[in-house]
Amino acid sequence: MNAPIAPLDLGWLLMESPGGTTHVGAMLLFKKPPGRAAMVREIVEAYRSQQPQPPFNYVPDLLGPGGPHFLESDSWDPHYHVQHLALPAHSSYQDLLRLVADLHEPMLDRHRPLFRCWLIDGVPGGRFAIYTKTHHSIIDGVSGLRRLYEGLTLSDEPAIPTPPFAMPHPPPEPAASTPALRRISHAIHSAATQLGAVNQISIGALRKALSAVLGSHIEGSLPFVAGHAPTNAPPRQARGFATLSLPLHEMHRIGHQHGATLNDVAAAVIDHGLHAYLRGTGQRFPHEFIAMCPVSLRGDDDRAAGTRVTAMFVRLGRPDASMVDRLRQVVQSVATAKDELGALSPDAAMTYAVALITLAGAGATTHLDRVGHPACNLVISNVPGGNEIRYLNGARLIGIFPVSALAASIGLNVTLTSYCDHMDFGFVANTAAISDVHALAECTRKAYAEFGAKTRVV
Repeated sequence: MNAPIAPLDLGWLLMESPGGTTHVGAMLLFKKPPGRAAMVREIVEAYRSQQPQPPFNYVPDLLGPGGPHFLESDSWDPHYHVQHLALPAHSSYQDLLRLVADLHEPMLDRHRPLFRCWLIDGVPGGRFAIYTKTHHSIIDGVSGLRRLYEGLTLSDEPAIPTPPFAMPHPPPEPAASTPALRRISHAIHSAATQLGAVNQISIGALRKALSAVLGSHIEGSLPFVAGHAPTNAPPRQARGFATLSLPLHEMHRIGHQHGATLNDVAAAVIDHGLHAYLRGTGQRFPHEFIAMCPVSLRGDDDRAAGTRVTAMFVRLGRPDASMVDRLRQVVQSVATAKDELGALSPDAAMTYAVALITLAGAGATTHLDRVGHPACNLVISNVPGGNEIRYLNGARLIGIFPVSALAASIGLNVTLTSYCDHMDFGFVANTAAISDVHALAECTRKAYAEFGAKTRVV
């Protein structure tokens, strides 16, 4: 069976390079119950016994007749796609993070199904981890995380559900026979809709470009107006990965106290931590960062393959702002960008995303992003999580940390998701841009501690 590749998903494939990979993933951390020495091996064997289902059996064919499409692969190597590793004795949690960073570096082989999974035993504290990565062209963060949760249970009984890559994918509804005149009419309507979307985007972009030339302070969603920050260093293949967990209830309280959302609080502490990290390493950035914040276009029941997102480009706080002032600045910037994005039709929002991916990919390929404005300085993304404790083969899930993509000279991606009573952050960095991502995560933790101390109700 062939499946056409949608424009946004094609963009992820075309813009990819060894230094700018476009796969997304996650590290799931589990606590093993006592007396179950073989439990990780049991999961490995169960996963290897399954067969990938669409879109996890897709292989891209970009030059085939009829345009770019996915082909379903009828064979797979379970020992390649599901691997079993163990950390050496006396390894640390940092060793696990370094291993995940190494596994995250290389591009996925496009001659094989576009996913891989590693089960990693020997994590200190009686734990094990699962790291999985999948190409962004077949899945996005929201649908990917839903599948990860569906592959776990709500009971601590020894049970191994179907892994995410083998879950049946709902088949597309068969297309009804349509009269030729109606097909022509629909094609004309679609073309007109897309043209209107392009016009919406172009007029706004032109207005901002003129304002920038005139030196005006621009508001709204701000792609390609960011200054060159240390995070925009030319991409290399080497990756750094760090994690952080913050108390969810307290983050909600801080947000409520300041009229901010959970996303606003997260963006403010990441922003504060990044400025602190750069000052501490002698790379002070004297401007506000511009962060790309993906926005999902999926409904609650949307399980379709591919990517269904658009994005806001948000101006963050001033470099030397206090935490409270920084949050206020972020709230204002996000609200303005949301209003602008909300004025776009769904077609325009998707076209906006396709256009941005195309421009960012072209800039990275031609190196024009090194002399012109980069698309943004960093990515901050919040993927909806879960409230209930989950288990796998009797082992309790204690954390789920996103491990996301880096592309187009954007050398830092911080993606977060909630699980039970905490918010789990995954920091992925181009090491040419951020040489010590663990220090950046610690600066972010300190920024949050400072924020909490100043806003805590006694």
